Amino acid sequence: MRFKSTGVLPGFGLSMGFTLTYLSLIVLLPLAALILKTTTLTWPQFVDEVTSPRVMASYRLTFGASLIAAVINSIFGAVVAWILVRYDFYGKRVVDALVDLPFALPTAVAGITLTAIYAPNGSIGKLFKPLGISIAYTPLGVTLALIFIGLPFVVRTLQPVLESLDPEIEKAALSLGASRWYTVTRVVLPSLIPAWITGFSLSFARAVGEYGSVVFISGNMPMKTEITPLLIITKLEQYDYAGATAIGVVMLFISFTLLLAINWVQDKAGQHRVIH
Repeated sequence: MRFKSTGVLPGFGLSMGFTLTYLSLIVLLPLAALILKTTTLTWPQFVDEVTSPRVMASYRLTFGASLIAAVINSIFGAVVAWILVRYDFYGKRVVDALVDLPFALPTAVAGITLTAIYAPNGSIGKLFKPLGISIAYTPLGVTLALIFIGLPFVVRTLQPVLESLDPEIEKAALSLGASRWYTVTRVVLPSLIPAWITGFSLSFARAVGEYGSVVFISGNMPMKTEITPLLIITKLEQYDYAGATAIGVVMLFISFTLLLAINWVQDKAGQHRVIH
């Protein structure tokens, strides 16, 4: 089979060779080393390592908080993207730049800042303390940090799609008697769903592996506020490399399975849009 080049880049063979080499060095070799180190454990040792009560509690917190944060970001991120695209207002450029702040800000700095604000004696935390609500050093604080670092993924994914949608289509639907709800659900939403799912999956994936912004605000209490990435770091500091890689393999498998399922849903949503 021959492949015809349609651009200024080199031919298929050279491009594919470079691609495979790059992916092998950056992705495949580290993952292979991760799995290889885990094979030093016997199967019973592996099962005991990845299913201990402390590890299971970290799974629940990490994936649960990441899922909640991704859902919240997918809702409010869509609202932010809509406002930035469809409305002109004073300070719009500042708001648009603030969306990218979690990208530019070191995650450790973000974690320290969030902890200082939401601690019981912080500027915001002290307002909730009389109500009996604790934010820092609780799963709520972990979720809040994950919302902070994941919001830009949804906003920046939806913005280009919203900018490509012609507002005249919405006006035409309204002029033909469609209600606002019908226009949103039948005209606007179908075009946004693939990008929306992409933003959700990116936000979720980032949250699952986040460490810097969470390690300070979580309090790192085993069985309560200890996230899985921190537990992996703890085992590495204790020179338990096999145990750390075993947990990493489980995280890799769960994350890959979830992302594969999300991509399948996204593909189905795209096909449904083409059919209709």
